[in-house]
Amino acid sequence: MEVTGLVIFDMDGVIFDSERAFMEELRKVMREHGYVLTDDIYISTIGLTGEALKNKMQSFYGQDYPFKEISSKARQRVSLLAEEGKIEVKKGIPQLLEFLRQKGKLCSVASSTKSCYVDAYLRAAGIREYFKTITGGEEVENSKPAPDIFIRACRKENILPHEAIVIEDSPNGVRAALSAGIRVICIPDLAAPETALAEMAELVASDAFEAEKYLKDNM
Repeated sequence: MEVTGLVIFDMDGVIFDSERAFMEELRKVMREHGYVLTDDIYISTIGLTGEALKNKMQSFYGQDYPFKEISSKARQRVSLLAEEGKIEVKKGIPQLLEFLRQKGKLCSVASSTKSCYVDAYLRAAGIREYFKTITGGEEVENSKPAPDIFIRACRKENILPHEAIVIEDSPNGVRAALSAGIRVICIPDLAAPETALAEMAELVASDAFEAEKYLKDNM
């Protein structure tokens, strides 16, 4: 495998241990509004954004579910945690980013989270400099598992999909990358891909250290 163009990172669950943080903050906010969030429901929404996420949540909780208010409160709380340095960078990510920089590989972030939050999280963690561009969920019409966000990330750098590779944690993210015609390394976080989907990835790694070793051996 030769990555000649771009390494595209998802953010939540890949760079930061933020999926768990957002799930817990969302659970708290929902409880304050009289709703119960289960792990299974949350996991089913990973990678979704905008109307797709709203529709998914309302399919579980009804049309009266105050999606915008609850989501906004939860995101604000997670953002505060990030600003305070309480959202940990995932194991091996700093080393992987430094390796890619030394190899001269271009890196970007493509996340369902809004780009302003992505930028703030990366800056708070001191790793913004590793990423040339950020593509946020507000920039595309269709969220994962649609390929839109990864295609847009490639176009920003005039990179063809087959010249890039995506690093993802969720099944929806893996599906999105594959639909875009981009190879993908999966580092599962809250949900692992089923066997058939995992077999379509370049690698299903236990952590970023394993992903780095794979790239060292295959670049």
